[in-house]
Amino acid sequence: MKNKKQTDLGSGSVGKLLFQLALPAITAQIVNVLYNMVDRMYIGHIPEIGAAALTGVGVCFPIIMIISAFAALVAMGGAPRASIMLGKGDKEAAEKILGNCTTATFVSGIVLTIVFLIFGRDLLLVFGASENTIQYAVDYIQIYACGTLFVQIALGLNNFITSQGFATISMLSVVIGAVANIILDPIFIFVFNMGVKGAALATILSQALSAFWVLKFLMGKKTILRIKKQYLKIEPKIYLPCLALGMSPFVMQSTESIISVCFNSSLLKYGGDIAVGSMTILSSIMQFSMLPLQGLTQGAQPIISFNYGARKADRVKKAFFLQLIACVVFSGLIWAIAMFVPNLFIGIFTPDPELTAYTKWAIRIYMAVSIIFGLQIGCQQTFVAIGNAKVSLFLAVLRKIILLIPFIFLLPNFFEDKAMAVFLAEPVADVIAVTTTVCMFMFQFRKTMKELNAK
Repeated sequence: MKNKKQTDLGSGSVGKLLFQLALPAITAQIVNVLYNMVDRMYIGHIPEIGAAALTGVGVCFPIIMIISAFAALVAMGGAPRASIMLGKGDKEAAEKILGNCTTATFVSGIVLTIVFLIFGRDLLLVFGASENTIQYAVDYIQIYACGTLFVQIALGLNNFITSQGFATISMLSVVIGAVANIILDPIFIFVFNMGVKGAALATILSQALSAFWVLKFLMGKKTILRIKKQYLKIEPKIYLPCLALGMSPFVMQSTESIISVCFNSSLLKYGGDIAVGSMTILSSIMQFSMLPLQGLTQGAQPIISFNYGARKADRVKKAFFLQLIACVVFSGLIWAIAMFVPNLFIGIFTPDPELTAYTKWAIRIYMAVSIIFGLQIGCQQTFVAIGNAKVSLFLAVLRKIILLIPFIFLLPNFFEDKAMAVFLAEPVADVIAVTTTVCMFMFQFRKTMKELNAK
């Protein structure tokens, strides 16, 4: 019998299914943003040291993104394949995927913890920390790194809950941690006077709660796919296809760390600490605009993957177009706020008038074409949902590595205002990447639909 909290992915209104799955997923992603945003909001308002501490914590962003990227490798590599197997009626294969991904999550979490505890300070210096901000960055990352395994479990394995249709349960796993973080942050930062260390401690304790919730559900009686001891041993034929499919979201997120290093080092050179501080705020705003889009596509992923496995082309097509429309509308809303009322975003992070003025100028350049980014996410994530690893990986590499990173260093050679040119790299890369993605998707998706209809 189907659990009442589980959604039937193979029948009923696609629009209603998308709403039922996407709303909790979007809520979860927005709430998930609060982990870092709440830290930065409180840190930015610490008396006397707020601006410097905010910049220091911003330098930690590349490491945080690397940790999230390894979680995405499991979440977006294994979960869609598990959904496809469920659509084919092969529950055992889906549970083997879950078991293999669970082991991979624990292994990567432990290895990353060791690496960042040993090399964290050296990495932060490479990532753009200055003499004024390095101590704040080190204080934050030394504690945050200790909770790496919790982050891996909470972000990585939670997608296996969504992929079965348990969107509300998946959302609650994030909400539990985020609410705890919102409560603990001011207590540790201000009441216990722990500063940035308190923010990091609040975050990892909150992620631990989320991780416990996820494991408890996936090992309990209500789940369809259960973590079983006999499937924990990694088998290459099971895990390698998940690894290949997960490479696209992994590249998208892990390269955020490289891009952050490129932005921070260039901005430190051309604009100083205030430019790096501005980039900290801009990256937080970009996170806010990206993660709800990812939540929307995560909500659509089980519908697309399940029906792709069940060879129901019409339902795959309808789910994609509904998802795409929603992505474009949301990205348009974020763009409008950034262009016309940017202080709605900036004021959340800093009361400093100099930093506010600089960021208000920078955001209109950095997010100039973010209105079209919904097209990029909607198309690229659909490639992941139908198991097309190669194209999805290429598109991820194209925008981040082939286009954006070179532009960060090349464009300042052509403009007198070199800091402005660094910010300009983002919209220039986005226009080229989105155009390429849409063209490739139109060709590949039409081909895929014909193949489904022919079988």
